[in-house]
Amino acid sequence: MHLHKLSLINYKNFDSKNFEFDSKTNCFVGHNGVGKTNVLDAIYHLSFGKSYFNPVTSQNIKHGEDFFVVDGFFLKNDKEEHIVSSLKRGAKKVIKRNGKVYDRFSDHIGLLPLVIISPYDRDLIAEGSDTRRKFIDGVISQSDKEYLLTLIKYNKVLSQRNSLLKYFAANHTFDTTNLAVYNEQLNKYGSIIFAKREQFLKTFIPIFQEQYSAITNDIEEVSISFESKLKDNTLLQLLENAVDKDRALQYTSVGTHKDDLSFKINGYPVKKFGSQGQQKSFLIALKFAQFHFIKKQSKTTPILVLDDIFDKLDENRVSHIISLVDNESFGQIFISDTHAERTENLVKNIHQSYKIFKL
Repeated sequence: MHLHKLSLINYKNFDSKNFEFDSKTNCFVGHNGVGKTNVLDAIYHLSFGKSYFNPVTSQNIKHGEDFFVVDGFFLKNDKEEHIVSSLKRGAKKVIKRNGKVYDRFSDHIGLLPLVIISPYDRDLIAEGSDTRRKFIDGVISQSDKEYLLTLIKYNKVLSQRNSLLKYFAANHTFDTTNLAVYNEQLNKYGSIIFAKREQFLKTFIPIFQEQYSAITNDIEEVSISFESKLKDNTLLQLLENAVDKDRALQYTSVGTHKDDLSFKINGYPVKKFGSQGQQKSFLIALKFAQFHFIKKQSKTTPILVLDDIFDKLDENRVSHIISLVDNESFGQIFISDTHAERTENLVKNIHQSYKIFKL
């Protein structure tokens, strides 16, 4: 699978821009602020129906304009897929596949698998559990429609239960029967989510450890552990035990929406004890593992996007990473960098065709 044409209208800093890509390696070079990352984000947008860097879709419209259009032509299984994502200010976002508007955005997820590696990934280590859950959910959802739909249902019920708890507090009332309806639904959906996350991590963690070893030549030992209260109790039991706490807090304090991942290097938390280089290697290994997992599950080679790959990594380590993608298991790759000569020297070592776009 690869993207061969991309057109942007009023997307971020571009008023109108067209690209024709190589089926293997494509590099965007230029000074900071010229829009290298914006092109990569537009490619991500076509795959996921949203920006990787700015979740507020209207803020991706170029300043002073009223709409944006991101238009791409992909080739997948010898068939062309034409995807258009557009938004007018004050209107709903529209995503079209081959001229037909999606009824549900979730139906698009997984059609065009993509993995992005970006300096923003450090949030996976630095930020709270929500960021790490989104990572797990994003990986599983690209190849498991049932999981994505279950997740949507769970979050809807969770929102309704939280609204009910706020209603009880505001009106100085409480109804266990009413709350029990939501508990049952959360237990139903949450149990499926928990089981699929556990199953996913059993497969994913060994792939991650293998990728980290390949990047660092077995210098350190790394681990990922799954933290969830559902390991010891059903969600129904947890909700019933936390009812007084939830009434006081006016929101649901237990459930799969509190699950987390623990990242360690040589037995210690990566966040506190990992150097910048170690943290970056950890994150790249996570994303390479995501790539290989999705490829196996979806039987489609994802597009790989490397945004500012030199950030916090020395050239030797980058060269080693680039050498990892120099084999048939990888498909189309997009790279951004501020140094044109450095990038060209690197991609010449990947024995694949390439194009360089100077912005």
